[in-house]
Parts: sequence; C-alpha cells; structure tokens
Amino acid sequence: MQENTFETDFLDMSGIPASMEELLNSNEGGQAITKGKIIKGKIAQKRPDGALIDIGYKAEGFVPAGEFQKYDEVNVGDEIDVYLEEIENRQNMPTLSLEKAYSIKAWDRITTEYGEGHVVKGLMRHRVKGGVMVDVEGFPAFLPGSQIDVGPVRNIEDYIGKEFDVKIIKINLERHNIVVSRRELLVESLRDQRAKLLSDMKIGDLRKGVVKNITDFGAFIDLGGVDGLLHITDISWGRISHPSEVLHVGQELEVVIIGIDQEKERVSLGLKQKTSNPWDDVVTKYPKGSRVKGKVVNIMPYGAFIEIETGVEGLIHVSEMSWTKRISKPSDILSVGEEVEAVVLEIDRENRKISLGLRQKERNPWELLAEKYPVGSRIKGKVRNMTNYGAFVEIENDIDGMVHVSDMSWTRKINNPNEVLKPGQEVEVVILEINPEQQRISLGLKQAESDPWANIGDLYKVGDVVKGKVSKIAAFGAFVELSNKIDGLIHISQISRDRVEKVKDVLKVGDEVEARVIKVDTDERRIGLSIKAVNDDFSEEDLKAAEEEYTAALKPGEDMVNLGEAFNSDALSGLKFE
Repeated sequence: MQENTFETDFLDMSGIPASMEELLNSNEGGQAITKGKIIKGKIAQKRPDGALIDIGYKAEGFVPAGEFQKYDEVNVGDEIDVYLEEIENRQNMPTLSLEKAYSIKAWDRITTEYGEGHVVKGLMRHRVKGGVMVDVEGFPAFLPGSQIDVGPVRNIEDYIGKEFDVKIIKINLERHNIVVSRRELLVESLRDQRAKLLSDMKIGDLRKGVVKNITDFGAFIDLGGVDGLLHITDISWGRISHPSEVLHVGQELEVVIIGIDQEKERVSLGLKQKTSNPWDDVVTKYPKGSRVKGKVVNIMPYGAFIEIETGVEGLIHVSEMSWTKRISKPSDILSVGEEVEAVVLEIDRENRKISLGLRQKERNPWELLAEKYPVGSRIKGKVRNMTNYGAFVEIENDIDGMVHVSDMSWTRKINNPNEVLKPGQEVEVVILEINPEQQRISLGLKQAESDPWANIGDLYKVGDVVKGKVSKIAAFGAFVELSNKIDGLIHISQISRDRVEKVKDVLKVGDEVEARVIKVDTDERRIGLSIKAVNDDFSEEDLKAAEEEYTAALKPGEDMVNLGEAFNSDALSGLKFE
C-alpha cells in the first residue's frame, strides 16, 4: 500500500501535464502556443537572410528578411507579432509567418475601422495579371491596371516599389480580397484643380499651354489641368487645311481664352486672336476698283480663291474671268499657286467676302463695240451657230450678235432660222441694240433691206395681174412667191372656175402661175390672189366677190403660214368656200 501511495505522490508533485496539448499550451510566459493564431515573439538573432524568433517554445522559429517591411531597421530584442503555421516542422522548429500576421491584422483593421471609400497608403509590390498587388498596411490589395493612373500606363514597372495614396473601392468579405484605385484620387484632384482653374479664367486672358492632341477639326491644349479646344478656324486668319500645318504635339504656345462653359467645363481657345483682324481695314486698303495681287489658293467649280494677304481672300467668279469666252472650268484659266492680278469689284467686310475680277483689267469690249458700231450701223459677219429662236453672227474678237427669227424677214413668218440662214454663211446685218451690261447685241437681217410693205401700194394694187412661183401648198390654197420676197395666197376657191377638191390636184410647188391681185391688207400684211380672175371677162362684181371670199376665209390677226400648217394637219380640210 505504501508503495502505491508513493508512486501517486510522485506523479502529483512532478507537475507533468496529463497530455501533450497541455504541455504546449503552458509556458512560463503565459502565452498559448496555438496553431493558426497570431502570437507574440521576440527577435533572438538577426541574420542576413532572416531572423530567429523566440515565441517561448522549446525551439525558435525563423522569419525570412523579405517578410519584414524594413529589415535594416530590425534589432535583436524587438517584439513582433507572428502567425504560427506549424508548431513543429521537419526541423522540429515552429513555422512562423510575419506577412500573414501583418495581413490578418490589416484585414481586421481595414474591415472594421476603414471600409470602402477610405484613403490609405499603398506600396506597389509586384505586377500580376491585369494590374498590381499593393501592400495596404500589410494586406495585399489588388490595383487594376485601368486604375493606376488617369491616362494609359505604358510601363507598369515604373510604379513598382513606390508608395502612393489609394482609395478602397471594393471589399469582398466572402473572398477575402480588396480592390483599390489610385485613378479615382487623381481624377478628384484634377477635378478640384480644374474647378479652380476655371474659376480663375476670364475671357481675353492669355494662357500658356502645351499641344496635347491634334484632330482634323482642331487641337486640344493642356492649360495645366484643363484642356481647351483650339478650333482650326481660330488657329490662323489665313487658310489652313489641317491643324498639323501649324501645330505639333508637345509644342508650347500662348493662347487667348475666347469662351468658357463652366457647367460643361469646356474652354475655347484662340491663336489668331493674338493679332488684329486683317478684315478690319480691308475697305481702306483695297478700295473698289483698285488692283490687287495675290496667289491662287483654291479652285472650285464656280471660281478661284485668291489670297491677297494672310487671312484675306477674294473670289474671282468664273463669270468674271473673260469678257468674250464662256469659261466652264476655272482650272482652264488659273492654277493653284499662280500669282495673279485682279480688280476689286465688291467688298462685304461683315461677311468677309471680296469679289474680284480678272477680265476687268481690260476695258469691256462690249462698250468698245457700242462706241464703234452705233445703232443702225451695217456690218458683215459669218453665221457661227443657230438655235430655234435665232442665229448668232460673229462681229469681231469672238463677240457674237443674235438675229432673232422675228428680224429675219419683212414678208415671211420664219419658224426656224435654217429656213433663211446656214452656219458659215456671210451676211450683212444691222445693229439694233448693244447692251454692255448684259453683254448682248441684237442684230437685224431684214433691217439691212427696205421693207417692201412700206410702199406696197406702189408695188401691188387690187386688179393687177402678177406672176410668181408656188412656194407652198395648203389644204385651203397655195402660197405664191412674188417679187420683193412677198408671198400671196391663192385660195382654193380662186384657182379655177370649176370646183377644185384638192389644191395639189391642180397646183404643185415650183409651178409658175399668173394671178390677179384681189386683196391688199397692209395691216395684216396679206395679199390675196386669184387665178380665175385673170380671165378678161372677169367683171368688177366678180372681183369684189372674190375679195369677200378671201376675207371670210382668213380672219384678221391669223398668219398665213400658221393657217397653212393647220390645214396641212387636215384640221380644216372639210371647210368649203362658195
């Protein structure tokens, strides 16, 4: 019995724990050595590759130098918190992690004290797919590539190892990760900077800037936090096709503030406004009628633009290039880059337009012709071309006059000029009118001869027997060409004493006929003829009856030629004359 009691007393006095767990959880420092927990440790030894950490266990643990944020400042005896991953590894040493201890404490602090939207310091650790891992107070947060800077980042490596302020934009408790942004802070800073710059700006201010970007319509200028647009029309008073002709990216220049939109944060800039507007004194510099010299800078279908000086251009319209030639293309006369002299015709300073003339350097040849050939002058010329309403006759120096169909014959109704004239034919005409402003000359062909109707009473009297040639056949009669180019009409009822059904059965074009004048109408310019009245036994009563028949057949105001065409269409083929 005593032996058993001794053994029991020995065990109780020895103080040996009943299990290994009690042994691990009891140490002289009073700290529980528990796997997966953060415990306190002390730097026992500092080596080049890391430090030995005393956690109050039978063996010390090792932490690599890379896990310390500033290993060069670590000293023996310093107390640190470490994470116990394993109580004993294969080397019978505890496995410790300083980074995990940092991370766990940082996660707890971020999620409980900071939260989303908080601004913290972040150390750019290393590059990963899609961005950079950032050490945020010991916790590895993700910084997307698009959130590193305001603009595109060409080389992420330039940011590694540097510390920046970042904003926590997303905390995922389930996945245990954090996303941060540097861009949002920069944008907010720029926004504040822009607001201040915009509030300080005034229209008319001169500001220095740098060309940031060039487009077809202008250039964007960085004014030190605010981008302003320098439109192509505000770069130069002169003509430019593209902003790159004057500007290049990175160029420093001074511009004028010409517009500010505070709400949209837009600034309009001007470069040409630094100098005076050349249009302000164009009226005094280039008075109407003065001659100017310039360079052809652009050619359009309707004319050519001439640069008189930088910023001042005038237009020579195609109609102002030649007095006599019809110019269809300005490029036939002028070419870009050519130096020309022109005359100022009109100036519209308000709309910045100057009308120039090329032909005005010489006197208007139409005015010279008006002096040389007064109205009534007789001239000779060749028929150049014809239209339905007349013929153009060359006078001189490529200037044509027109003979209207109404001025081709005293005695006939001319429907088409080719009834009288042919291209290339030389004719004598009379000047009827010269209009230099409208560049129009009216000529008369019939006016070159005396009007036979002026003394028709001396040529033809009722009762005279005349001879002529049939020139046209109509359903109601035949036209006979008499002397002096005068036509007379033989009505169908006056062809024969016998009834005539169809004129063409009795008469043909070209037949020589003898007839008696039965009607002379000076107002309508008509002569009525009768073949059956040629007979000697044709009495005065018969002559008067024939005249009445003719008058009844042709109404006053109707032209004999028009009636002939109407009858040729059989419109009046059923008309009978008794």
